[in-house]
Amino acid sequence: MPTDLTQLATRAGTRASVVRALERLDRFALQSAQALAVASDPAPYDELLGLMAGSEAGAGATADDTPDPAVAAVGAALPHAVRTLRDQALVWGPDSRLRLVRTARELLAPSPQHPSPTGLGPTVGEATAGMSPGRVQEIVTAVGLPRTHDSVSAVASLSGLFTDGPRMAALLGTAPAEALDVLTRLVWGPPYGQVTANPAPHLRWLLDRGLLLPTAPGTVVIPREVALHLRAGRAHRTVEPVPPAVEAAGAHRPQVVDATAAGQAYTALATMEELLKDWDEGGPAVLRAGGLSVRDLKRTAVALDVPEPVAAFWVELAYAAGLLASDGEADERYAATPAYDAWLELPPAERWAGLASAWLAATRTPGVVGERDAKERTLSALGPGLDRSAAPEVRHRVLTLLAGLPEGTSPTPDSVLARLHWERPTRAAQPSQAAQPPVRAEQGPAPKQGRAPQAQGGQPDDLRARLARWTLAEAESLGITGRGALSSHGRALLGLPPGTAATADLPETPGDKLPAHHVPTPAAPFPSPVPVVERTVAAARAARLLAPLLPEPLDHVLLQADLTAVAPGPLRRPLADMLGVVADVESKGGATVYRFTPGSVRRALDAGQTASDLHDFLNAHSRTPVPQPLAYLIDDVARRHGHLRIGAASAYVRCDDDAMLSEILADKRSQGLGLRRLAPTVLAAQADPAALLEGLRAMGYAPAAESAEGDVLITRALAHRTPARTAPEPVPDGPPAPDDTLLAAAIRAIRAGDLASTAPRRTSGTPVPSGTLPRTSSAETLATMQAAVLTGEALWIGYVNAEGSASQRVIAPVRVEGGFVTAYDHTADEVRTFPLHRITGVAELADDSI
Repeated sequence: MPTDLTQLATRAGTRASVVRALERLDRFALQSAQALAVASDPAPYDELLGLMAGSEAGAGATADDTPDPAVAAVGAALPHAVRTLRDQALVWGPDSRLRLVRTARELLAPSPQHPSPTGLGPTVGEATAGMSPGRVQEIVTAVGLPRTHDSVSAVASLSGLFTDGPRMAALLGTAPAEALDVLTRLVWGPPYGQVTANPAPHLRWLLDRGLLLPTAPGTVVIPREVALHLRAGRAHRTVEPVPPAVEAAGAHRPQVVDATAAGQAYTALATMEELLKDWDEGGPAVLRAGGLSVRDLKRTAVALDVPEPVAAFWVELAYAAGLLASDGEADERYAATPAYDAWLELPPAERWAGLASAWLAATRTPGVVGERDAKERTLSALGPGLDRSAAPEVRHRVLTLLAGLPEGTSPTPDSVLARLHWERPTRAAQPSQAAQPPVRAEQGPAPKQGRAPQAQGGQPDDLRARLARWTLAEAESLGITGRGALSSHGRALLGLPPGTAATADLPETPGDKLPAHHVPTPAAPFPSPVPVVERTVAAARAARLLAPLLPEPLDHVLLQADLTAVAPGPLRRPLADMLGVVADVESKGGATVYRFTPGSVRRALDAGQTASDLHDFLNAHSRTPVPQPLAYLIDDVARRHGHLRIGAASAYVRCDDDAMLSEILADKRSQGLGLRRLAPTVLAAQADPAALLEGLRAMGYAPAAESAEGDVLITRALAHRTPARTAPEPVPDGPPAPDDTLLAAAIRAIRAGDLASTAPRRTSGTPVPSGTLPRTSSAETLATMQAAVLTGEALWIGYVNAEGSASQRVIAPVRVEGGFVTAYDHTADEVRTFPLHRITGVAELADDSI
């Protein structure tokens, strides 16, 4: 923590701090900072306004002039942009002397190595720095200016000509048409051009008059003053003072949107249950490097009947919600956590709210699965390297933009991306001139300039744009949106009241007459992650709104003669669980179709059910009579089930029907089991009981396992669970935002540090230079401390802590003993104990300085 304002200002001016502040600017504020970087230092507000809106705006319009709407928009938005730059500690000074901090000017000012997005080049003074004095005087003479006694005054005279509109217009009026064409191709950048050793006459005309200045052999540049004159004083070809509006793609009734979103929410719950139920007895193995293998992801996608990227999304969502983790065993596998069992017991709406809230705050990004990291390693689902700290704020912002539209209105994805790109333009996406070749000034039109990779909507395909597209798709899959529009429970998930447009983040600009959606946004429009308490309250409110929209679970099915059962809607959990044992899912959708097979019926019998139990179950839960084929199937499988008994010898088979055992021995398929007859009704096997059981079932028999006591074993699958696991913590983008208590403590400490550094000292003795620590002998330090204890006076001390960091403090000594002084530290606003040997010196303060 900085100890005073000097340290705070120093840290705010470091390159890392300035870059972070620039990255949090919106498009217009960033353009304003770029304009200040090419303005004079310091620059008056009117000069900045002229650079943003044109020379006419900077000079001011008369009362009879009709204001240009574009100029009016810039004039209305610029005060807020300057205020934003001040808030980000990038600009200081009054409006008459605006100064961009030095580091920001170094980053944004044009140079050959780092050209400015404005497309402007160096000033006349910078471009002529290495030119001979004689050549400078020749240029001054060629433009009709009197010769001077030195190069400095000559350059100043030339700069004055280029910044004088009427004189500059008169000079350009005498230029050849080919020369004006060259200037036109250089004026908006890149400002550099290539010439040969023997330039054409029209180029020689420009070089002789300083309208083009050489920077290297074969390379020329148009001076900044000349380019600004040709641009009518504008630093940017196109300024964007207002954010682009989010356009509507379609409008639906809010009830339709909520119903569609609720249906998708129910599908999301069913998908999550199906995924974790499939992994209930232990899921895929964990890769050595962590994560899910490509093969296992494909299998999961097939099981869920979704594409692989969608399967990765559901797997990552289960992990983010704490429902899925690795079991930590030697043969490490993925499995459901104990939290999954508690989640299943919740009402459906609360289960959905838990998933949606976890998704909203998660930094893990399943969209990057399959890509490669910096070390060319493939990123896998559930593996390392998927965290993107910008994901939560982009999700919040995208949904907030949807909430700003009228209820039931879906946006066009391109307009959402354009709005996000305006609010947080990435530096990599700026129109950089660094990678662009110089224009051939000799002949032909300017070549096409390189551009950043484009995404949909013409915006650079950066990470935030991809996150926004993923957010729109994932919100629809989760049921937060319906038909592209934000639902009422999705609005509640953001903490917004129903029907409220999310325009609270748009500040009011005094005198601004622009429409509401044209008001500039603040410097940091992307919200910080919502605190846990607020997120929990919002999730509970969203669950209450969603609950009436979800379908009521049914307690019945419709049995059909083709050995299928149709569930016309969601089933109650006991019914769904039992039906999942006795039948196989054949198709899913609005109505789920289950098929009864000999294998599925045997599975129910192995789980401890009897034929009468199955008949009673079907009669109790079917709205149609039990078809005769289904009843026959159950009775037939039950009659043969358990007729053979398998136990451990290595294994044995016993049966009261010796003819059946003879049939098994005669079957060639049984040779691999190593069977031999021990008695007329008993066969011994070399295979273990499990292999023998599966082998006989593969031959078409229905054996039952028995215990050592001869009782039939009920083979019910046991759910595999991991040890208790917590959901992964989101990876924040930088340090967490300080709360009010921490901010108050920091302000108090900085003010106390300022007091310590600026408190007046008594002038007796040798004066201590400002900013240095006091130096006194040990005896003098001890005597001064003891005297201050008696008088109650405050002292100024220099102190070196155990890490060797030196600081200055203002203390009021209370007690001195045992080599320590106990004092009230005004710097920290608390009582502390200081070792005397760590105090470099002491000085008395002037009266009334504390």
